[in-house]
Amino acid sequence: QVQLVESGGGLVQPGGSTKLSCAVSGFDLDLYYYDIGWFRQVPGKGREAVGCITSGDGVTYYEDSVKDRFTISRDNAKNTVYLQVDSMKPEDSAVYYCAGDRRLGPVISARDTCLDSDHYGSWGQGTEVTVSS
Repeated sequence: QVQLVESGGGLVQPGGSTKLSCAVSGFDLDLYYYDIGWFRQVPGKGREAVGCITSGDGVTYYEDSVKDRFTISRDNAKNTVYLQVDSMKPEDSAVYYCAGDRRLGPVISARDTCLDSDHYGSWGQGTEVTVSS
């Protein structure tokens, strides 16, 4: 069973940085084909994609609105995917979720698929980030 657990949220000052973690269990990042996506949601709004990483070479895709400030990476030894957010703004305040899609075959998702929340069957519980002085 695939499980994802986010951590690293909290209070961040405007202009600051944070690094969120998504610990993956149920499959090894270096053995399976997968997409891991990061999404965020604020109360009263739908879930918004921010970026994702694919298996193999670790191709990353980002929403245009965040691509200059958000960076997704992975540590296969720790089976963890990270979301680094720099130059944070109050509008980055949200609950951040990671989501996983594990596959048996060597399919590398296109950008639109990788950033589509409907593509993912496994979700973490979320970690809240508040950007405020």
